[in-house]
Amino acid sequence: VEWLQQQVLQRRVKRISRSSNHTQDFSNPVWNRLWYIQCSDSKACQSHMNIAAAWRRGYTGKGVVVSVLDDGIEREHPDLKPNYDPFASFDVNGQDQDRSSNSAVNYHGTQCAGVVAAAANSSRCTVGVSFHARIGGIRMLDGDVTDIVEAQSLSYSPRYIDVYLAGWGPKDDGATLDGPGPLTRLVLQNGVQTGRQGRGSIFVWPSGNGGERGDYCSCDGYSNSIYTVSISSSTQRGSQPDYLEPCPSTLATAYGGWEREEMVTVGPQQSCSTAQSGTSLAASVAAGVIALTLEANPSLTWRDLQHIIVRTSKAHHLSAPDWRVNGAGYKVSHLYGFGLLDAESMVKEAERWKQVPSQHECAEEAAIQLSCSGKALQHVAYVEHVVVRVTISHGRRGDLSITLTSPSGTTSQLLANRPLDNSTEGFQNWEFMTAHCWGEQAAGEWTLKIQDTPSQKRDGSKLGLLFLFVTSQYYETCTEPRLAAVKIQRWASRDKASYLSAVSQGCWRSECGDDGCEGPGPQQCVTCLHFFLKFKNNTRLCVSGCPTGFWGDRRRCKRCYASCESCTGSRNDQCTSCQPGHHLTEGTNTCTRSCAAGFYHDPQEVACRPCHQACATCAGESGGQKSHFGFGFYLCVCLPHAAPGAGVEACNTCAEGYLMEEWRCVSSCSAGFYATEPNPEIADGHRICRRCDASCLTCVGPSRWNCSSCSSGHSLQRGACVVNTECTDGRSAVIHVLFLTRLVHKFK
Repeated sequence: VEWLQQQVLQRRVKRISRSSNHTQDFSNPVWNRLWYIQCSDSKACQSHMNIAAAWRRGYTGKGVVVSVLDDGIEREHPDLKPNYDPFASFDVNGQDQDRSSNSAVNYHGTQCAGVVAAAANSSRCTVGVSFHARIGGIRMLDGDVTDIVEAQSLSYSPRYIDVYLAGWGPKDDGATLDGPGPLTRLVLQNGVQTGRQGRGSIFVWPSGNGGERGDYCSCDGYSNSIYTVSISSSTQRGSQPDYLEPCPSTLATAYGGWEREEMVTVGPQQSCSTAQSGTSLAASVAAGVIALTLEANPSLTWRDLQHIIVRTSKAHHLSAPDWRVNGAGYKVSHLYGFGLLDAESMVKEAERWKQVPSQHECAEEAAIQLSCSGKALQHVAYVEHVVVRVTISHGRRGDLSITLTSPSGTTSQLLANRPLDNSTEGFQNWEFMTAHCWGEQAAGEWTLKIQDTPSQKRDGSKLGLLFLFVTSQYYETCTEPRLAAVKIQRWASRDKASYLSAVSQGCWRSECGDDGCEGPGPQQCVTCLHFFLKFKNNTRLCVSGCPTGFWGDRRRCKRCYASCESCTGSRNDQCTSCQPGHHLTEGTNTCTRSCAAGFYHDPQEVACRPCHQACATCAGESGGQKSHFGFGFYLCVCLPHAAPGAGVEACNTCAEGYLMEEWRCVSSCSAGFYATEPNPEIADGHRICRRCDASCLTCVGPSRWNCSSCSSGHSLQRGACVVNTECTDGRSAVIHVLFLTRLVHKFK
């Protein structure tokens, strides 16, 4: 016996967010309802996936085999029967060939199969994205799920099945940390090495539906794997569904729907259904698009496919606050990966694609500079995936957040706070993966930041963070994968010896476009792939992204204004960051050496931020924070004409419309203060707040005779507050107290 492990039950859930209805009323597919395939209304479909355009190029999934790993599929359904493939199907739960599902409850696999490969013409409900692909079903969710069950399902007939679609994962409850067991991890790795006759099996996974519970898909070891294509979801109009989970391992996005955006697909017992939303539906659409791509070029490897997805996915019209351009020029988001899948662009890219070189892997422990570059099989020049393996002990796992910053400055949020995660188990050899650095140079300093944000739910006795171990792994190759024959033919034909010498040395990057190059360097490209810098001698240098001090304008890098470090244009009010010694002024986007009046210096962000409107000048933002908690005042600083050395209590000027109340500026006087009339000799003619007499609760002027309300136990009598007292004979003593008070006042 070489290996032994007790099998335990795994909690796996189907990733469909809303319940689905099924009906017998459909007679034919309703073309206009297939909004995720084609756009009949340009206003309602701003970011289409160009699936119908790929069909028009002749690609429908012919010759590609997709298998759905789920609760089985209904093989006799009229929409699935023409494309059903028994050789891509098996019942792992029952360990027999009866892999079909005809249940009124378990029909999630049937729904997913319909989105992928429902037949055309003869179908009664819908049309699949790849309607000529062969579709099979692995029945594995309709029973106990263990590591062996998952491993058997993912390794069934790998030389025959091209795409494995899994519409499930660990529980999306915002507290679970789970992933594949040792057998399943081994199967995924073997699948990309030996599946599809050595080209690698394609594993498609939904990113998760736990967004409303604060879940983060980096805590899902399936979508977090470099061997899976993790797919996010978008609404029809390119907005974020509430169920969506962010994380940097998501590669791309497909339509998944939300609210009224129903997706018509097949249902149980030969019916049709309308599935409302979920990342499993988005993953099903993606599996269909991948089938179209594999038909366009069956020789694609699993890494070729991921490169094509990265290069062709579109960020346009997908709304997200975190879109960034990485060091290789790709737009990427934690919500959507590299953007919405574009089926037409993918098949066109596949038609001319040349296989990427073999994958290299470099592993480094924490606090060690990248040092394996000299080892031939471990040399990594340009990054695909970066994996950070950590072991952390902590009293409340959900309080932790982790970021990784690449040498190019791309920051990946490996982990965000999870409010519902109260676990004390921490992370035991857990792998976080990011694809956000795709195409960037690997050499340089990588920064890992682990932050502990204490929550109210944390037990004080469990405070503290014990950082035990970190290992980073970088995956890619030493040769630029875009080294296609069409790009180098001019150089190779003119100087074959120089070309062969450069290729043998490896690790040079071609930034040339499809017109090729006339030499080995990026300054010898005929056209540039990304951007170019133009010099005074009329030469050009092709670069993956514009350097510091430049901005990209139609592929050309133009110089920013002199004080700008980065910018969106050449004007002085288009800065996004500043040269050293300058501060970025919020709202004006200008860079200055000192902050102007009405702004304060934020040293952490090296920026000038506006004071609150209550302040003529200010020292920071703390006043605004106090106002947020209901105190209603703002901390301002003295103007230059205040008395020297008097401190903040001597400030005598506030912004227009505000009153000075001792050391602070307020919009109206607080309880216990009254507002004076404007006086040119006091506070430059502005109104100020003075304290009421000590006997008043509130007042309208100075002295004890101008009270307007009194504290408990006192009565307001003719503008003064007097003590409530009862005489022994029952008569009120208020009048006598008032009389004596007046006498005392008169004698004074």
